[in-house]
Amino acid sequence: MLAEIITIGDEILIGQIVDTNSAFISQQLNKIGVQVYQITSIQDDREHILDALEEASQRANLVLVTGGLGPTKDDITKQCFCEFTDDTLIEHTPTLENVKRLFDKYIGKLPTEMNFKQALVPSKATVLLNEHGTAPGMWMEKDDVVFVSMPGVPYEMKYLLTEKVLPKVRDRFKRPFIYHKTLITYGLGESSIAERIENWEENLPKHIKLAYLPSLGRVRLRLSSKGSNETLLQNEVNALMEELWKMLEDIAVGYEDETSVVERIGNLLANEGKTLSLAESCTGGAIAEEITQHAGVSSFYRGSIIPYATELKTEILGVAAQLIEEHNVVSIPVAEAMARQATKLFKSDYAIATTGIAGPTKGDGDDEVGTVCIAIAGPNGIHSEKFQFGAVRERVIRKAVNKAFEMLLKEISKN
Repeated sequence: MLAEIITIGDEILIGQIVDTNSAFISQQLNKIGVQVYQITSIQDDREHILDALEEASQRANLVLVTGGLGPTKDDITKQCFCEFTDDTLIEHTPTLENVKRLFDKYIGKLPTEMNFKQALVPSKATVLLNEHGTAPGMWMEKDDVVFVSMPGVPYEMKYLLTEKVLPKVRDRFKRPFIYHKTLITYGLGESSIAERIENWEENLPKHIKLAYLPSLGRVRLRLSSKGSNETLLQNEVNALMEELWKMLEDIAVGYEDETSVVERIGNLLANEGKTLSLAESCTGGAIAEEITQHAGVSSFYRGSIIPYATELKTEILGVAAQLIEEHNVVSIPVAEAMARQATKLFKSDYAIATTGIAGPTKGDGDDEVGTVCIAIAGPNGIHSEKFQFGAVRERVIRKAVNKAFEMLLKEISKN
């Protein structure tokens, strides 16, 4: 079974926003055995939309469309669907009431006539009520091809897809079972991992494939298989993944969609009754952002300080000015002092400290762009390392974040 995704909106084509919707839709479809054949981004243009719908109908059994459902004149997706399916717009009373409810609850005023136009839907469509927004989802069929239209707002689209679209897809289509399981590793490169598991990989069954997915300090290893017997497939992939884990136990963090590195760290800290704080200079809060994306981190995460300016490392964090003058702001002694002071400031058991030159200019440091010092303070003392992460600012910061988590995980695991 094949699906196609069409995103509508000039804002995507000019780079004003990034299309994250397609990635999410693809991930969710793959989980239920639907293969995405093509993803297309198009303008809010009548001929362009009609051509895209016609072409997709020749390739796919399921076409998912996001965007173009706003109340303004440039949002013409519904009108195009009516033209494509030989239909007309009618008022959908539950959607009209939903628009009134949302305006009353969140805006505190009456909707305008333009807002009420959100309740106009193709008469042949099955309307998917959108409780998080005014634009409803719509399920339509033409010549045995299913077309689903959803808003482009990501949280509205995700709600409609997971709660209303996917259940209908499961009921409507017969699908093969696709099973993926992905192991997350930190601290060893793709080629080194491949050497360690070479014999195991060569003996994989032909219907099970291994993919290496490297990214700045970590490698994800994905086993994939497709078939009709769900239980047999899961058992086979899970057994092989257990073998892989044992071979890579020293660098394995957890399984994607089950345990992230932050969750692994949090579980270890919670089991010990320990806490964590951060002193981020060159990473500028990126480590804290990664941590606070996860619910429940308040059980171990105390807080962070971002002493980006050199003088704040002394004035607020308490690092000795003489130490900075003697060793340079980007140095192992300064990183270690930052980590020690963070444990005192936040009364935490562990602390991560980063100081470096992310670029593109050197700033206060004397080292080359890409130089980063990371220190981990813990109950057993301090571990620190100095790295060279290259000249691209985004790459330097991301590699520093991943390396900091890797180092912290190793320190916690020692206890």
